[in-house]
Amino acid sequence: MEKHPRGLLLYALIFVTFFAIVHNVQAQDQNGFISLDCGLSPNEPPYNDPTTGLTYSTDDGFVRSGEMGRIQKEFTSIFSKPSLNLRYFPKGLRNCYTFEVTQGTNYLIRAVFVYGNYDDLNSYPKFDLYLGPNLWATIDMAGRTNGTIQEIIHMTVSKSLQICLVKTGRSSPMINTLELRPLQNNTYKSQSGSLNYYFRYYFSASGQNIRYPDDVDDRKWYPFFNAKEWKELTTNLAINNSNGYEPPQIVMGSASTPISTSAPWNFTWFLPSPTTKFYMYMHFGEIETLDSSDNREFNVALNGELLYERYSPSTLVMRTLSDATAQQCEGGKCLLELTKTLNSTLPPLINALEVFTVIDFSHLETNEDDVVAMRSIQATYGLSNRLSWHGDPCVPKQYLWDGLNCNDLDMSTPPVVTILNLASSGLTGTISPAIENLRHLQKLDLSNNSLTGGIPEFLAGMKSLLVINLSGNNLNGPVPQTLLGKKELNLNLAGNRNLRCSGRLCVSRNGGAIVVSIAASVTFVVVLGVAVAIFVVIKRKNTSNSNVARTTRSSEPTIITKKKRFTYSEVITMTNNFEMVLGKGGFGMVYHGTENGTEQVAVKMLSHSSSQGYKEFKAEVELLLRVHHKNLVGLVGYCDEGENLALIYEYMANGDLREHISGNQRKSILDWETRLKIVVESAQGLEYLHNGCKPPMVHRDVKTTNILVNEHFQAKLADFGLSRSFPTEGETPVSTVVAGTPGYLDPEYYRTNCLNEKSDVYSFGIVLLEVITSQPVINQNRENPHIAEWVGVMLTNGDIKCIMDPKLCGDYDSSSVWRAVELAMSCLNPSSARRPTMSQVVIELNECLAYENARRGTNQNKNSETFMEVNMNFDIVTTPDAR
Repeated sequence: MEKHPRGLLLYALIFVTFFAIVHNVQAQDQNGFISLDCGLSPNEPPYNDPTTGLTYSTDDGFVRSGEMGRIQKEFTSIFSKPSLNLRYFPKGLRNCYTFEVTQGTNYLIRAVFVYGNYDDLNSYPKFDLYLGPNLWATIDMAGRTNGTIQEIIHMTVSKSLQICLVKTGRSSPMINTLELRPLQNNTYKSQSGSLNYYFRYYFSASGQNIRYPDDVDDRKWYPFFNAKEWKELTTNLAINNSNGYEPPQIVMGSASTPISTSAPWNFTWFLPSPTTKFYMYMHFGEIETLDSSDNREFNVALNGELLYERYSPSTLVMRTLSDATAQQCEGGKCLLELTKTLNSTLPPLINALEVFTVIDFSHLETNEDDVVAMRSIQATYGLSNRLSWHGDPCVPKQYLWDGLNCNDLDMSTPPVVTILNLASSGLTGTISPAIENLRHLQKLDLSNNSLTGGIPEFLAGMKSLLVINLSGNNLNGPVPQTLLGKKELNLNLAGNRNLRCSGRLCVSRNGGAIVVSIAASVTFVVVLGVAVAIFVVIKRKNTSNSNVARTTRSSEPTIITKKKRFTYSEVITMTNNFEMVLGKGGFGMVYHGTENGTEQVAVKMLSHSSSQGYKEFKAEVELLLRVHHKNLVGLVGYCDEGENLALIYEYMANGDLREHISGNQRKSILDWETRLKIVVESAQGLEYLHNGCKPPMVHRDVKTTNILVNEHFQAKLADFGLSRSFPTEGETPVSTVVAGTPGYLDPEYYRTNCLNEKSDVYSFGIVLLEVITSQPVINQNRENPHIAEWVGVMLTNGDIKCIMDPKLCGDYDSSSVWRAVELAMSCLNPSSARRPTMSQVVIELNECLAYENARRGTNQNKNSETFMEVNMNFDIVTTPDAR
């Protein structure tokens, strides 16, 4: 007998209700949850939060540093117990929490910060929050009495995860709670990057915030309702929410629909920038009892672009609609619109909406085997107190562990440890077997410690290892024959009196230890080197001092290089007797040439009248020998023969940037996108000098004529004759004679003679203004001769067109230009401390380029009346305000 449709519906409702109840009970297990009450005493046992039932425990064991604190009493009535304690970090730049996680799993990670005047200073802290080696967010507690939360959904790439607090100013980083929640991997997918929480709303007028235990994944849901345009639908019936996302029953039990049955359902929000990418998750479930003649069907559009057509929510069964690719909204304004179709008798409805912005983390974590090895070495030798040994060992470069060097030039592969220097580190015990797992290690220095035991055989099997320094220890026993037999290895065993070398002398007759020479060829090279050195000294003493240029050079160390050294006759041949002049600079004339008859080169000859001499020549050669970056001009070779000094570079077919933006020499007029691409690449080259070199370098002569462009319009920074190393944190600032080009010269450097990387930032700011305006840096015909003053005055009119290069004919994204101008002016701040770093400049310029690349059409649906503005940091105890 055929069952009545209403009977089938009742049967289905009973089944759904039973399934939901059983599933909810089973899913409320906190298995896999990590809930840390940061600063809770390790003597206190775990406890259940009375509000949520979540079990919190001390953070002791997850972090090796920091001090325990507690917010002041007048704030304790506002917050629940997990936020009353805190851990703060007065020592070190980077302090990290380490978690053992399941690799390849999506985790919801949430960090809560409540200042509560714990230090009685009434000074809100500001610091950076890192996820592994990548910046997650900047935490600025100013004015946030109710605290702030950061939440992200992140796919783990290894078996461990680190969350780091980084000191950026005088205030100490602090944190109250850390929470990790594993999610189902078939949900919240992204093509690239992690999902940073932007908002999560369910559409109800209840005013009730929802989280665990109602939400089995402990997501926080905030109510939002537009009473002017919407009405609320509710149900007490259970909804089948078992599609992986599993919003709580209370969330899916309410929905909003337009008051007017013919009106669309509109919802508007604003993104941090027009280039922000985001993912949107829309949760639908039909919760209204429909008559047989009723039908609910609607189209889903974002900023007028149809996403889903003729969608009908399922009765008491939730469905989630999301796009596999990230979305963008023109101008940063997003309008979600649900519009009923002609076949529909009912207006659209929606139950809940989640939006996440995309964070593309550029730094890969250090090779996992290397990380495991370094942590084992750290534990073996008790190096936990080293202030820099927190977080990822290699990246970001500014937080590289002391004593390490890493190969991280290839951004597509994880960094690896290449140098481990633990000399004079108070090490005891034996040589750690974990060192064998540093498979890319080239240099190992364990000298001047108190290591005992034998030299392990595995050192000989490390194929990349070229230098081992074990001198000044108490090692004993036989040296492995396989190690002694490696001719390419530089091995130093001096000071270990109880070592025995088979067939070789390890100890001198008077008991003093000596260095072991690995092969006779090494001894020969050393003897030959000494002989050559003596010969050079004698020859220099006998050299006439009448030649000033030669006298100046005699005090300079010789250049040691693997790059080709050309004779002067070879330079004459390659330039066809200096036939074609490419340009002229402070160093001298630059000529076109060919090497081997095929490779085009640029040959820069030192002029005898040049203010630059052998010192600058040597500085440039030695810098280019040790730096390699796609945005730095490459050195082919050099000539150092008598008074004939030449530098041979790769040929840059399109000349310098100044020629293009000024329109000189019939160069093509660069469009705005190309200009941005060139300054981005130039900034990357400069950033490499500041952060990629050891020691870091400051260029000192950044200007548009020193930015060269090849045939593909790829930009490269050139002319390093004035470059100098600058001090890292904790070192004495370099005081040096001021050098540079008038107009580009940092006023603070000029005034104080103190050199740092921010002097380059100032010069780069001038370059940006040149690129934007095509105006000369100094023009005495202007009322304000210097370009920075001129731009500042012109901008008081609030019109970007008054400074923009008229040759572009308005063909540019004004938001992109404004952002570039603001960046340039920030680079020109009179105080170097307030200028951005080149790393920040690169990020900002890439944003400008993204604006220009995204330029298309006009924005639609500008007349929507429903607006919502969401702050990415939000108060803990209040719902984000809709404005």
